[in-house]
Amino acid sequence: MDNQPLIACHECDLLQHEVPLPQGGVAHCPRCGAELYRSHPDSMERTLALTAGAILLFAIANVFPIVGIKVGGQEIQTTLLHTVQMLYDDDMRSLAALVMLTTMIMPALQLLALIYLVLPLRMGRAPLHFALVFRTMNAVQPWGMVEVLMLGVLVSLVKLAALAHVVPGIALWAFGALMMLMAAIAATFDPRALWAKMAAAQ
Repeated sequence: MDNQPLIACHECDLLQHEVPLPQGGVAHCPRCGAELYRSHPDSMERTLALTAGAILLFAIANVFPIVGIKVGGQEIQTTLLHTVQMLYDDDMRSLAALVMLTTMIMPALQLLALIYLVLPLRMGRAPLHFALVFRTMNAVQPWGMVEVLMLGVLVSLVKLAALAHVVPGIALWAFGALMMLMAAIAATFDPRALWAKMAAAQ
């Protein structure tokens, strides 16, 4: 028992030994009842597959049009990057920077950092600068706001529908699927398993 690593409860700071869990099991703090960690079966494989799919969807969402509007027989389509450029050209530079940061740069950094960490470890190799990339991934994660973008787009589509015929683009569907994949990654990813793989690969 003394050889088991110690962990601290994030709620009450009680130090305790880690115990092995059955498949799907959850460990709770004996003092305050907070969840300490849970068993994620095949965490690395599932995280790798979900991340690869999310990267593909992210690329599609940023290349193809996100929405189109038909007015007077003419159809106007726009991509997310073109939307950011229009905001910048209309002297809304801070808003353009915020949209680009939260919907393009930060999600891309999070996904690339995750694939950089998981793929080499899945192949039995330790990635360089593991701790730095891991901390960077955790730092940018709260700034990725794909779900906020989807909410804003849906509200805009409802308002535009009264003025013109709105055609959802491929990117809109890709962003919707990306939002679900990001939630699945958050539920599947196990940092403890990642660090254990890193320790074994060194």
